[in-house]
Amino acid sequence: MAKKKSFLAKLGPGLVTGAADDDPSGIGTHSQIGAQFGFGLAWTFTLSFPLLAVIQIVAAEIGRVSGRGIAANLRRHYPRPLMWFAVSLLLVANVINLGADLSAMGDSLALLTGTHAGYYTLGFGIVCVVLEVFLSYQTYASVLKWTTLALLAYLGVVAVAHVPWGHALRSLVVPEFHWNAAYATGFVAILGTTISPYLFFWQASQEVEEERRHHSKPLCITPVSAGPELKEIRNDTLVGMAVSTVISVAIVFATAATLNAHGITNIESSAQAAEALRPLAGSLASALFAVGIIGTGLLAVPVLAGSVAYGITEMFRFTASLDAKPWKARFFYAVIAAATFAGASFDLLGINPIKALYWTAVINGVLAVPLMALMMLIVRNPRAMGKLVLPAGMTIVGWTATGVMVGATLIFFWSLF
Repeated sequence: MAKKKSFLAKLGPGLVTGAADDDPSGIGTHSQIGAQFGFGLAWTFTLSFPLLAVIQIVAAEIGRVSGRGIAANLRRHYPRPLMWFAVSLLLVANVINLGADLSAMGDSLALLTGTHAGYYTLGFGIVCVVLEVFLSYQTYASVLKWTTLALLAYLGVVAVAHVPWGHALRSLVVPEFHWNAAYATGFVAILGTTISPYLFFWQASQEVEEERRHHSKPLCITPVSAGPELKEIRNDTLVGMAVSTVISVAIVFATAATLNAHGITNIESSAQAAEALRPLAGSLASALFAVGIIGTGLLAVPVLAGSVAYGITEMFRFTASLDAKPWKARFFYAVIAAATFAGASFDLLGINPIKALYWTAVINGVLAVPLMALMMLIVRNPRAMGKLVLPAGMTIVGWTATGVMVGATLIFFWSLF
C-alpha cells in the first residue's frame, strides 16, 4: 500500500512559483511602494490575493488537465496569430524583467564590494545559464529556495520597527485613493509584480513537467478520477501565493514604518532600499538585503528565462523540458541562454536598477491583460480541457481578475494624459 504523502510533500510547482513571484522586481517594487505611499496602497494585496490565486490555478490546470503548456494550447486550438502575439508579449516582458533582476543582483553585490556592478550582472547571467543547463531545476530550486529565507527578515523588521498596527491593518481593507499619476502607476506596479506573465507560462509548463516525471496521463483523459489531483494542485497554488503575498505585505509595512516614516519617499539605490532592514540587522542591513536580492534573483532568473523557452519551443514543437539533457533539447537551452544574456545586456544602457525594477512591474501589469484573457478562453474550452473546464465560480473570479487588470491599465494611461 502506497504511503500517503504529507501536506508539505504535496507542495510543488505552486510553492516554487510563489517563491519566484518575490523576485528582485517584487522586492524593489514593494520597497518603493512602502517608501512612497506608506500604507496607502496596502489594500491592493487584499484585492490581488484571490485574483492572483485563481489566475495561477487557471495556469496550473491548463497544464495538468490538457497535458500541454499555454503556447501549445494556443497553437492547437486557436489561430496562429494569437499564439505569436502571446509569445511575443511574454518575450518582451521577460527580457525586460530579466534585465531588471540581473542588474539589481549586480548592484546589490556591488553595494558590498564597492566595485562596478556591470561585471557582476554578466557574471550572474552566466552562472544562471550554466546551472540551468547542467543541473536539474528540482535540485537547483531545492538548494536556492533556502536563500529566499532572507526575505523573512522583513517579517522581523515588522516585529521590531514600531509599526502603527491600527493604521497598518486598517489599510489592508480600507482603500486610500489618490487620483494622480504616481498613485495609478503604483497600483499597476503592485498588480504587475504580483500577477506577472512569466508566472502563467511557468506554472502551466511545470505541471506538464510533473506529469512527465510521474509518467501520468493528462487529467482530461481520466476526468472521473481527477478530483483529488485537482484539489492538490489548488492547495499547492493557494499556499504558494499566500506565502508570496505575506512577504510582499511585510516588505511594504517594513519600508513604510522605516523609510517613509523618516521622510525617505523615493528610493534611488540599493543602499537606500537596504535601510529598511536596519532596525533588525543594524550594520548588516546591506548584506542581508544583498542576500535577499541575489537569492531570489538566482531562483527567479531561471523561471523567467525558462518560461520564455517553454513558450517559444512549444510554438515551434521542439523538445521543452528542464529535465532534458542539453544535447536533447539544444533549442530549448539556447533560448534560455539568449533570453538571459539579452536581459544582462540591459545593464549597458545605464538604467538605474532600482527604478528598472519598479517600471518592469508596471510593464508586466500592462502586458498581462491580453495573456490573462487568452488563458481564460483556453481553460473554458472543452477541446483543450475535455470535461474538466474551469467551474463557473472560478471562471467568474478569473474574468474579474482580468477585468481588474484592464481597469488598472486604463486608469494608468488615463492618469498619464
